[in-house]
Amino acid sequence: MINEVYADDNIKEVHGGAFGMGEPNVKFAKYFIGNSYLKPIAKTENGIGFANVTFEPGCRNNWHVHKATNGGGQVLICVEGEGWYQEEGKPAQSLKVGDIVVIPANVKHWHGAKKDSWFSHIAVEIPGENASNEWLEPVSDEEYNKLDD
Repeated sequence: MINEVYADDNIKEVHGGAFGMGEPNVKFAKYFIGNSYLKPIAKTENGIGFANVTFEPGCRNNWHVHKATNGGGQVLICVEGEGWYQEEGKPAQSLKVGDIVVIPANVKHWHGAKKDSWFSHIAVEIPGENASNEWLEPVSDEEYNKLDD
């Protein structure tokens, strides 16, 4: 309501939930369709990393796998907007604020915003032995556009 009362065309729309949007995710841009933003939050002594990832409407990352021979994987904690998560061979899951997705190591998946919503999640990287990310093919417009909002 305060934005309506004190509207100013020079005020930039703010996204990213309580942690903020961060900077353009240029390092990983080649693995995304659309624009994403990255805000590192913390890293523990034992290697657990926390970052806020914000997706503009329609943005999604490529299919990918968080590989590890022991441990590893990722946890997503949804903090703003609405998005999608999908594992290979399974239907896409609709995500909203408060949802948590536990992604085991070695599972092919993707995640991103819905067509008409900004979306942010805290990505928690779980340490593992011989851990690495393997980026794969993009999520095609055809498969993405089949998803129901």
